Amino acid sequence: MPPEPNNDLINDENAGIERLLEIMRRLRDPKTGCPWDIEQDFDTIAPYTIEEAYEVADAIERRDWAELEGELGDLLLQSVYHTAMGEERGLFSFQSVVRNISNKMVARHPHVFGDERREKSAEQQTADWEAIKAAERAGKAQKGALDGVAVALPALLRAHKLQKRAARVGFDWPDTGDVIAKISEEAAELVEARDELSPEEQFEEFGDLMFVMANLGRHLGIEPEAALRAANAKFTRRFEGVEAKLRELGKTPKESDLAEMDALWDAVKIDEKAVKS
Repeated sequence: MPPEPNNDLINDENAGIERLLEIMRRLRDPKTGCPWDIEQDFDTIAPYTIEEAYEVADAIERRDWAELEGELGDLLLQSVYHTAMGEERGLFSFQSVVRNISNKMVARHPHVFGDERREKSAEQQTADWEAIKAAERAGKAQKGALDGVAVALPALLRAHKLQKRAARVGFDWPDTGDVIAKISEEAAELVEARDELSPEEQFEEFGDLMFVMANLGRHLGIEPEAALRAANAKFTRRFEGVEAKLRELGKTPKESDLAEMDALWDAVKIDEKAVKS
């Protein structure tokens, strides 16, 4: 029998996580809860979870700390949502999830919580961390080097992680020169595919080129997903600058042409450099 509603807890702004857990329990109550919330399951909530994680990253990138507070709350709600559904099915609970991650963090930091020396380089700590994770994967019967890399990750991020895993077992180019040579090769194959091959083959060659570009990012210490987000933000900022200059001329982009917009683009870049200097 479910516990009685705790309105005092619901209305206590200082009750912390227990208040949020009670709110979710009430929302999911099959008799008195919200019809929309009651209908949701793991599959329907998962896209919201991914979206909220991106909104957290976006707030950080924009250095909007007030918005970050709210976005972190939205992301926390996703964990509470999934654990509530897990508890309803008898799979796990919020407390078991907290216990699991706490145990994992203690186990993965023996130099903080155990007997190992703390005086390690960052590189050695990273190597130790990966060794512990490898042992955990072995315990889960994940035998392949690529096992455990989530399929639902953004494609560029997953490419980065797959290549990083492969590199750990020696499947990697020795330096960036080899990667750049491979990029030239893949670019030439894409040009050939554009001129001579089918759309399906063009699609494949384009994917190959992007995959190698992600590998170059890894060799340079650049996370490709973050780099592309930054490029997207820069493009957005500069195109909005072009639109602003067109408005000053009494125009819209549709009333302009490529030559004019390209010149305004260069002017926006010059303005940016002037601000930085």
